[in-house]
Amino acid sequence: MHVHLNRVQTFLAIVDFGSFTKAASYLNISRAMASLHIKALEEALATTLLVRNTRAIALTETGQSFYAEFKAIVADIDTAFDKVLQGSERLGGTLRISSTSEYGEKYLLPLLPLFAQRYPQIKLSYYADSSLNDLVAEKLDLVIRLGSLADSAFKSRKIADYHVVPVATAAFLQRHPVHAPQDLNGVPWIANSNLQTPTQWLLHDAQGQEVTVSGVPYFESNSSAAMRAMTLSSLGVAVLPQWLIEDELASGQLIRLLPAYSLPARSINVVFPNQAHVPHKSRVFIDFLLQHLAQ
Repeated sequence: MHVHLNRVQTFLAIVDFGSFTKAASYLNISRAMASLHIKALEEALATTLLVRNTRAIALTETGQSFYAEFKAIVADIDTAFDKVLQGSERLGGTLRISSTSEYGEKYLLPLLPLFAQRYPQIKLSYYADSSLNDLVAEKLDLVIRLGSLADSAFKSRKIADYHVVPVATAAFLQRHPVHAPQDLNGVPWIANSNLQTPTQWLLHDAQGQEVTVSGVPYFESNSSAAMRAMTLSSLGVAVLPQWLIEDELASGQLIRLLPAYSLPARSINVVFPNQAHVPHKSRVFIDFLLQHLAQ
């Protein structure tokens, strides 16, 4: 039975990663061994599970059914092991977490030594800028996301809120003065490519009046740190997390635009797989984040 379980785990990993090579690396086996596992599994079942070519891996109809059923079974096995650990009040295993590199460097990584001291039984693996898909593909346990979350099959827990502000340099503002919200519609923007509408924002004044601006994206990046660097180079206006540019605002390198107006606060969430039982190691880390990072 245990032989078949190993083969099933190889099959699930290949489907999750979409690659024999990546799955073999994750399972710490050779690619040839991964291929043998699939061949033996298909022979034992007398059916084809995967259709392979030089570019992609596709599931057969039987393979899709097999994946759906055994994905849940293996998850239940992992949960059963964790319940035993929890029931005996023991923690263990590796906790794989991810966040954006900027947030991780400023807030998350400085806390890891304290967490490791408090829970020495838990090994920590940190990955920067992993996507939500990696919760499945790379077996991540927790992903910290900034901003609004799209509907997904994952669960989430809000940690805190943060503010974003429109900024530019004095040199840029000499060329493109911004005195009113409408002025933002006609100046070059540095857009966050992670957002669906990165240059459309709803501003609020002190009386609660709303003004919509829709800028023109001249430059873009999926990295807040890169956007900060581009803004400091006077390439355009950008909306950035206030916590990321505190030093630049204090020194005058960046100027907050339209201080009489504000943008809606954004949320910081920890996202995890939608399972009936959240692993004990994940729960203690979520509680730890709430204790140290919640507002």
